[in-house]
Amino acid sequence: MTFNFTVSPSFPNERISDWYIFNTWLQRALSLPIHLELYGSFGAQRVAIEEGKVDLIYANPFDASLLVREKGFRAIARPEGPPDEMVVITGTDSPAREIRDLQPGTRLACSDDPCVNTVGRILLEPANLDDSNTVEHRRETYIQVARELLRGEADIGFLPVEAFEGFSPLVRRDLRALVTSELHVIRHVFLVGPALAERTDELTALLLSMHESDKGRGILEALGARRWLPVQHEDVEFMIDIISTLDQ
Repeated sequence: MTFNFTVSPSFPNERISDWYIFNTWLQRALSLPIHLELYGSFGAQRVAIEEGKVDLIYANPFDASLLVREKGFRAIARPEGPPDEMVVITGTDSPAREIRDLQPGTRLACSDDPCVNTVGRILLEPANLDDSNTVEHRRETYIQVARELLRGEADIGFLPVEAFEGFSPLVRRDLRALVTSELHVIRHVFLVGPALAERTDELTALLLSMHESDKGRGILEALGARRWLPVQHEDVEFMIDIISTLDQ
């Protein structure tokens, strides 16, 4: 039996090959046939989840909520580092200096990342902006969101902080942040599904010790991480509660 592994589409495109390398390492370490399937959008990945085509996943916080509470998945690890935060950006020549300066009719560029968009909408509340008085431009990638602003085709954009900080100096030169979230508890997590429940302890030990070998450490660094850290069940439940509150 082949098990299916996937990764939240929120990672940068330049790390696609690195996730394949990670998957190969994982297969060999576990002596299991694991197929990596990367989806081009959050919607396509959510369909695969609903159809039971995912056994392992490095999940964004919103999908983690669904998988843990409705699909019987267990969170076992997260990358070391700061929590996931998002930023509302604009062009450097925009007259808006803060969120309250934004007006009805604001053109908004965003991806289909449910976590980023939900938090972004909340950050717009001080300007009394919502779906009814903004014009949304959906784009496939974060760089396309930035390009909308650089071309003057959108007034603001929603991005993960990591994506914004990962842009080249040339791109960031003409962009600036209006506001950054400070939730502190939302994170991507590595989840194991019911089909691999018997291997959960082995998987956990494998990830948590990955940084101890030169090869494992090199793979982690290519993925933008230093090491995996354990995840406590109560922390995951708290994160899910926060996400449920934000999504109401």
